[in-house]
Amino acid sequence: MTVSWTPHRFTGGMLALDTANTVVLRHHPEKTFDRFDDPAEIARFAEAASGFRATELGGRRLEAPSPDKIAPVVLSIRETTDRLFRRAVSKGAIATADMPEFLEACADGLAHGRTEIGTLGKPFGDPATPIAFEAALAVSALSLLRGDTIARLRICPNCSWLFVDRSRNSSRLWCDMAVCGNRQKANRHYRRRTAANEVHNGEVQNG
Repeated sequence: MTVSWTPHRFTGGMLALDTANTVVLRHHPEKTFDRFDDPAEIARFAEAASGFRATELGGRRLEAPSPDKIAPVVLSIRETTDRLFRRAVSKGAIATADMPEFLEACADGLAHGRTEIGTLGKPFGDPATPIAFEAALAVSALSLLRGDTIARLRICPNCSWLFVDRSRNSSRLWCDMAVCGNRQKANRHYRRRTAANEVHNGEVQNG
């Protein structure tokens, strides 16, 4: 099924985290599913990310002309990124044992890139030309290793997505308040109302 790549799909705050979050409900083995099961979605995701992540990318467009060919590399970067930084959030530190696979995956993403990155004001290279999605994904994933970024990584308690908390006092709880935050509020309201009804019914029966 074709995915609608809406703004909510890009609440991770960085390309690498948005990509990690293409696996939905990782914390529910019975309900989890992968939005990249159809490799064609990789190209559609890259097209959407070019807009939603324009600031991070310095305005450089992402290109994924052969999603079937790059899928193994993209998935490898995605999974090692999720594993490394999800554990970093849980433990408060990077597990060195997870680093080799992560670095190897990123190296594969960069291996065939014919571009230059990291110049002043152009962290992803010249915005006048497109950059291979897998290469940009690797750059984004590696940039997560900065200490100030790691300290702001969070896991949404509703959907389990990874995101960067850029709030002033580092108090952001949800990946998306309009979606996950409101769902949790609605769930709490439902539980309170149900509990109140059960108490009321019990009083009526005992009365």
